[in-house]
Amino acid sequence: MKRKYAILISLFLPAFLQAQFAYDYLKAADAFFRKHDYASAAGYYEKYLASKTSRSGASYNPYTLQVKSAKRGKTAVSTISQARWNLAESYRELHQAKKAADAYSQIAADAAASFPLLQYHLSAQYRALGQYMEATETLQQFLQQYTRQDAYATQAARELENLRFIQQQLSKPDLSLYQVSKMPETVNASGANYAIAFGPAGEAWFTSTRIDSNWKGPRYSNRLYRGSFVDGLMTGITDAGILQDAGVQQGAATFSVDGKRAWITRWSNRNGKKVASIWLSVYGQSGWSNPIPAGPEVNDTLYSAQQPFLLPGGQQMMLSADRPGGSGGFDIWLADIDREGLLFNLRNIGSAINTQGDEQAPFVHAPSRSLVFSSNGRVGMGGFDLYLSTQQDAEWSIPVNLGYPVNSQRDDLYFVSRSMNRYILSEVIFSSDRSADCCLELYTLSKVRVPNQLKGTVVSCDKNLPLIGASVTIEGRSVTTGSDGTYQFAFDEFTRVSITAKAIGYLDESITVAAPGEDVIQLKAPTICLKLVPPIFQSVGTIETLEDINFNFNKSALLPESKPYLDKLAEKLLGNPTAILEISGHTDEKGGDMYNQKLSEARARAVVDYLLTKGVKLEQLVAKGYGETVPLAPNHLDDGSDNPEGRRLNRRIAFKVLKQ
Repeated sequence: MKRKYAILISLFLPAFLQAQFAYDYLKAADAFFRKHDYASAAGYYEKYLASKTSRSGASYNPYTLQVKSAKRGKTAVSTISQARWNLAESYRELHQAKKAADAYSQIAADAAASFPLLQYHLSAQYRALGQYMEATETLQQFLQQYTRQDAYATQAARELENLRFIQQQLSKPDLSLYQVSKMPETVNASGANYAIAFGPAGEAWFTSTRIDSNWKGPRYSNRLYRGSFVDGLMTGITDAGILQDAGVQQGAATFSVDGKRAWITRWSNRNGKKVASIWLSVYGQSGWSNPIPAGPEVNDTLYSAQQPFLLPGGQQMMLSADRPGGSGGFDIWLADIDREGLLFNLRNIGSAINTQGDEQAPFVHAPSRSLVFSSNGRVGMGGFDLYLSTQQDAEWSIPVNLGYPVNSQRDDLYFVSRSMNRYILSEVIFSSDRSADCCLELYTLSKVRVPNQLKGTVVSCDKNLPLIGASVTIEGRSVTTGSDGTYQFAFDEFTRVSITAKAIGYLDESITVAAPGEDVIQLKAPTICLKLVPPIFQSVGTIETLEDINFNFNKSALLPESKPYLDKLAEKLLGNPTAILEISGHTDEKGGDMYNQKLSEARARAVVDYLLTKGVKLEQLVAKGYGETVPLAPNHLDDGSDNPEGRRLNRRIAFKVLKQ
């Protein structure tokens, strides 16, 4: 009998032990998953599922529901299908796109109905892997089957736009001008490395989860490191020296101009939620002081404030926060700084920048007055993309996606430009997980600076036809328009410029073109339209009204805008010295007859006097005032009411050819 029991035990004990191990793995995995410790959860889910799928027998179905508690009193655990879903979700949260895609794909069709977001998340992993056709097809299937009208449906529709945008960006004609390089392994050590900032004496500070034998806290904690940064290379990397408690994550710093103050982000998990706040450390004789909270108006126990950036001038701070009063998720906020370095007067910078998604990691480039930030709430390449907005009259312009290869189909954040001119992409450091299995890494980027081109066209106003051979002048440089009426100038850097166009037989015209607020290689100027100079008619007695001769109300002094027209008229008279013109002044009926007569004579004499200054002979000109006696249109309508348009036509300067 004993032998019989021994045989039974030998047969069933391995299965019992395997079941016990599997239960323990699953219990631990579920516990870590609830705490958002996805790395630990993934490890235990992998062990649990490996123990289940290692069973022999073709009839075994890994998706059948398992008993939630194998023994009375045991903690209820996930089903096998839920465990597979949680594993896929853990990979997704860890940004392990290949593993996540495989895990989502392995969820059986009969279990997929329990997970309505399966195709939504699977599509995102395909996009992150660069499998855009698979991503599009999967997302379209999701939208066909998903009937709810919620944030996921909205995001899925935008994700389709993202996929179209990605393929447009990958075929940009200027991709050869970009150079993107991942920084070496001495900087991008194992783990995450991101959020570079330049501190005292040009030191480069960044956040890292690298393995460090001197760190006594939990493995893979976020900590601040610093090193020397010369010619794009970082050396001498060491712990930054700011006190950090074992249960606290720390990183994303910004510094005062004198390098004596550092504002840093600190965060920890509270009831399964990451809550971040901004802290201040001051440099003194004994090094960096123990950090203190940077102000109660910014830091809140229920909401996060993170990623500070000190604005030029040192009086204000930008940061990212998820507190109420914003557009949704994390927004970019602005705060003032008091004498002690504490932050106050926190306010949202507005819906021009912020969306219902997350806006993070602000950076302001002073030479170009540009704000660069990351967002997952706009059309882009997927995940977090970098966007640029320029400040115009204290307002931020509509953000522009910086495009590929600045952005990728993964997450791109923490942009810093060291450019000292308006060309913001000449010396960039940013963070991305584009080629990593899990984490952000540090990259350098530069774009070859080709000469900026300003192009435009000169046409005639009367027929809108291109003017060939017109002279176009910008900042003392002149070119001649070609057969299509176009001109082109090259600039090292776009600035606000005035453009003047001239052509024989036409009045000169000038326009002003503002510098673009984004990275533009070729700028198209508005078309310049030149008016014909009114000819001196061949037939004696012909009368021509001078439309562009203007005076202030009740005044006879010529306004400056009248002079270019009269200059052309003077040229015609100088070229035809036998011509004689009567210059006549006219008014409407407002005012007394005597007053209008004198005013019309004075204005006619003002025109004659100006023409004399241009070398026209006195014998060629006769000034005469007609007052209100020769109207072109009625001063009153038929019903007796005033006729403003008629009065405008009657107030004029004209000339009549007396001799040709």
